[in-house]
Amino acid sequence: MTVMIRTIQTAVPPTILHQDQTRDVFAAQPGLTRLGQRLIATSFDSAAISTRHTAVPEMTLDERVEHPVFFDAETRLLLSPSTKVRNEVFAREAAPLFIESARRALQACPDLTAADVTHVITVSCTGFYNPGPDYQIVRALGLSPSTKRSHFGFMGCYAAFPALRAAKSFCEAEPDAVVLVVCAELCSLHVRSSNDPDTIMGSALFADGAAAAMVTARPGGDQAGPGLQLDFFETVLTPVGEDAMAWNIGDEGFEMVLGSYVPHIIDDHIVGALDPLLAHDPTIQGDYADIEHWGIHPGGRAILDRVQKRLALSDEQLAPARRVLHDYGNMSSATVLFVLRDILAGCAARADAAGERVCSMAFGPGLTVETSLMTLVPGVAGRSPRAESAVAAPTR
Repeated sequence: MTVMIRTIQTAVPPTILHQDQTRDVFAAQPGLTRLGQRLIATSFDSAAISTRHTAVPEMTLDERVEHPVFFDAETRLLLSPSTKVRNEVFAREAAPLFIESARRALQACPDLTAADVTHVITVSCTGFYNPGPDYQIVRALGLSPSTKRSHFGFMGCYAAFPALRAAKSFCEAEPDAVVLVVCAELCSLHVRSSNDPDTIMGSALFADGAAAAMVTARPGGDQAGPGLQLDFFETVLTPVGEDAMAWNIGDEGFEMVLGSYVPHIIDDHIVGALDPLLAHDPTIQGDYADIEHWGIHPGGRAILDRVQKRLALSDEQLAPARRVLHDYGNMSSATVLFVLRDILAGCAARADAAGERVCSMAFGPGLTVETSLMTLVPGVAGRSPRAESAVAAPTR
C-alpha cells in the first residue's frame, strides 16, 4: 500500500519581525550584563535569519497599543506577562493558523471534500486549550462530527514526524482514510529578556507559523503537482544530550533549554541516527549525497552546517532548509513541513523528479532524532505548493 502526502500548505501571521531591529530591541533591555549584550549580538547576527513572523502585532516598533502586554513600543521595553496570559493569547491566535493551513490543504486536493476526511491530527508545543485545535478544525471546515481526532502536544521541534507516522498507520489500517496533519506553533509568545545564553538563543531563532499535510492511500485525482510517498520512519535517542535540549513551563512563559553543545552532539551521532532508517532500503548505497533531497529541520545555522559537513551534502541539497530558516526562522514542529514544501515546489516543474528520494529529519528534546525516507511521486499529489499568504488572527 502506498501512503502519500498529497499536499503541504502553510500559513503565517501577518506581523513580520526583522532580525536586525529585533536584535537591537533585545540588546537595549535594562538589566543586561555586558556579556549578555555580546551574546545577543552574536546570536542574532549569526542565526542566518532575515525575517520571522509573530502572532503578536505589538512586538514590532510600528505598533502602538494603549495597554501593551508583551512589548511597549514607546519605551522599547519587553514586558513579562504570566504564563496564563501567554497561553490565553495562544488560544486566541493559534486557532486561525491551524484552521487556515488545514483549509488550504483540503482545497489543494480538489478530488477530496470535507466529507472524505476521516482523521485530524494536530501538533503544538507552545500552548494548550480544550476544546482544542483538532475540534476547531472539524467545526470550521465542516468535517464529519465523527472525525477521529488526536493531538500531539509538547514534543518540540521533531513532533511532525510522530504525527506523520501516526497518519501513515491510520491509512494502512483503514485504506480509505484521509488524514489532515496540522502543526502550528506560536514560539514568539515565550520570548523574554534575559542574560541566560539558552534564552537568548531562543529569542534569536524562534518564530510563528503553521503547516498542514494531507495524507492518504487513496488514488489521487488528475493533478499536476508532486507528492511524497511515505516509505519509512525511525526514532533514535542519542546516548548523550538529555540536558542539552529541553522545554519547560515557567511562571513567565515556557522556557527553552538549547545548549551550545547541541550541534556537536548532532555532529557526533547523526550517522548512527540515520543507519536504522537507511537500512530499510538496500538500494541506497554509497554516499549520503546520492539521496537527491534532504528535508532537514533548520534548528539553527550551526546545526545545518554540522549536518552538511558530516554527511558531505551539497549546498543545493541544504538550500531548502536554509531558505526556510532565512525567511521564517525556527517555527518548531511546523518548520520541517515548510522545508518539505520547498522541496516539492522545486520539483513541480521537473518531469524527471519521479522516484527521487527525500531523506528528512528533525531534532528535539532528549536529544531525539526523528527521520523519514520518502519518494517523490508526480502527477497525483495535489496542486503544486504555492506561496502562503499571511493570515490575520481575528479575536474570538
